[in-house]
Amino acid sequence: MSNKSKVFLSGVVEGFYGRPWTMSQRKELFRRELKLGLNTYLYAPKDDYKHRMYWRDLYSLEEADQLMTLISAAKENNVEFIYAISPGLDITFSNPKEVAALKRKLTQVCGFGCRSFALLFDDIEPEMCPADKERFSSFAEAQVSVTNEVFLHLEEPHTFLFCPTDYCAAFCTPSVPLSAYLNTVGEKLNPGIDILWTGPKVVSQDISVASIEEVSAVLRRPPVIWDNIHANDYDPQRLFLGPYKNRPTELIPKLRGVLTNPNCEFEPNFVALHTLATWCKSSSAPKDVSMEGDDQGSDYNPHEALQLALTDWLVEFSRAEQPDGSGRCRREVSEEEPMQTEGHTPGPRDNPLYTAEPLTLADLTLLAELFYLPYEHGHTATHMLEELHWLHTHTPDEEEGCAWRVRAQQFDDRCAAVVQMFNRLSNAPNRLILYDLYNYICDIKSGVTMAKAYVKTLGGQTPHPALALTDDPEPWGFRGGLSGEFQRMLPSHGNRDLFRSPPATRVYTIRPCTPKDQPEVMKIFKEMQTETQQKVELVGDRLVEGQMMPSQNCSLILDDASGVCGYAFALSDAKTAMNKSQYPETMLQDYPSVIALQIHSKVPDHSAAKRLILQLLSALRDSGSKGVFSEFRSNDRRMLDFLKTLNVFQVLKVDGLPANLVIMGTKL
Repeated sequence: MSNKSKVFLSGVVEGFYGRPWTMSQRKELFRRELKLGLNTYLYAPKDDYKHRMYWRDLYSLEEADQLMTLISAAKENNVEFIYAISPGLDITFSNPKEVAALKRKLTQVCGFGCRSFALLFDDIEPEMCPADKERFSSFAEAQVSVTNEVFLHLEEPHTFLFCPTDYCAAFCTPSVPLSAYLNTVGEKLNPGIDILWTGPKVVSQDISVASIEEVSAVLRRPPVIWDNIHANDYDPQRLFLGPYKNRPTELIPKLRGVLTNPNCEFEPNFVALHTLATWCKSSSAPKDVSMEGDDQGSDYNPHEALQLALTDWLVEFSRAEQPDGSGRCRREVSEEEPMQTEGHTPGPRDNPLYTAEPLTLADLTLLAELFYLPYEHGHTATHMLEELHWLHTHTPDEEEGCAWRVRAQQFDDRCAAVVQMFNRLSNAPNRLILYDLYNYICDIKSGVTMAKAYVKTLGGQTPHPALALTDDPEPWGFRGGLSGEFQRMLPSHGNRDLFRSPPATRVYTIRPCTPKDQPEVMKIFKEMQTETQQKVELVGDRLVEGQMMPSQNCSLILDDASGVCGYAFALSDAKTAMNKSQYPETMLQDYPSVIALQIHSKVPDHSAAKRLILQLLSALRDSGSKGVFSEFRSNDRRMLDFLKTLNVFQVLKVDGLPANLVIMGTKL
């Protein structure tokens, strides 16, 4: 392995897609890196035209002056400035003029005082043009040839990084050890050049020692981790304020360095930088006590690192920074004398003056737990999701009604804490941080407010009209847009960001029942009877068993790749299937139709069952029916609870009903 004598690179990649950071933000970054003990900055903003799209173009005098100032600021803070260029979109590797243009561009930057460089070939098509195919045997060989030539042209710069096209294990075919691309890079790339690597995936949940040892053997050198754990450019609704995590500190001696490519918004990256710095300074001495969920085998504790970061960040919130950088609150002076807050004392019948509550460490901890990491929520967020799920699947009128009300109040209190956190953040003196957070905290405030209103509705209370869940909600009552519409129409693909284990991906089909389906329908029917062990004759049983024919368009099957997993049969006039005294005439006037319904326990997707039921209700409505009921044995708790979550049927109170029978119904 090479580079053993070099300093471990630790710091930041500005490598995201979106608006690049400003020059003043980058200078502030260098000051923070110096304070935290980080030593590297990789300049690679995807939307800097002359970094990527127009890489051949030289910088203008004004641009050159800005870069020289930036490089100088980095040096003043002992931060190594690495200038990256991405020519891979359209470079012809075999064309000497293209290589000369690349050398000319980097020579210009060298003249600005830069002594470290990077060539990036990430996120490009792995196809060579005809001219390159004639010259090189592979895409990897073409990249390596040009990179080596540029490296020698720059007379072996202080640091030189290479980002491969296959920059994570998921991209390697068929595997990391057998990747022809990576093996060519490892064998032929100049040993003085370091290689960037993101881990098992583009955004890696974990990076293990074994995985780094594996790729290091292929690359013939330790990689520099380009870490996307805090990157959010792929999702405009996400922000990541959790700690640097799931990278054991035993990795440190096996790496050339770690650079975080964090959130697009500058200010929220305080936590990402702070916790990375804590990780880099941690030793690999084993701990005496193992804590579940923490990085084990080192003295780095992500929860403690997060609290240290938030404690320091709280100080930053109290600084009265303004967008003009003056640190002063600016106020327009009117010719007319306005009422001044200072010195104003409200009268005994006036409203009291508004007093802004100071932001607390608990507020920032809550904020971080609501916007944690790509693959997990923080503890509070997970608990709120679990509680909402429980409140949604239980009702206050059941046996645990008292427990339901207690948990509903606790959920309400947690929602109130989120709103209070929002209010305190909104009044923080440092508006620069607030403006970077504002869209996210507004969104989460809206989300918990709607959840709070929904729980009140479940408990029989009436929420504010603007928060009522109706068929025609206000725009803030749902998360949508075209992307949301597409996602709701597609099968679930492993919602790794959810608090519970995601269901396996299934595509459900709703179709008319055929005679061939009868054996599988009866199998589900008999399983239900075995499960309930209640011998109660139901009107709907005769529809299932084939003793009576369902009404037209009223026999539907729910199935997936494994076969039939649910059924729904209906009779528009239920009286034709029962004796006169079976149910009161008043009930049958409001609910003249009957449905026989069962969903197999293997179906986790409530939306599929709901679509089945709604399709059948639509057919009954078209036939002129004004209401429908369905019968269930009282100990068929699984189906009763399942249907309550769908919010389609309500339990009907019917006089004279046997104790072992439950009737549910809905008006059409």
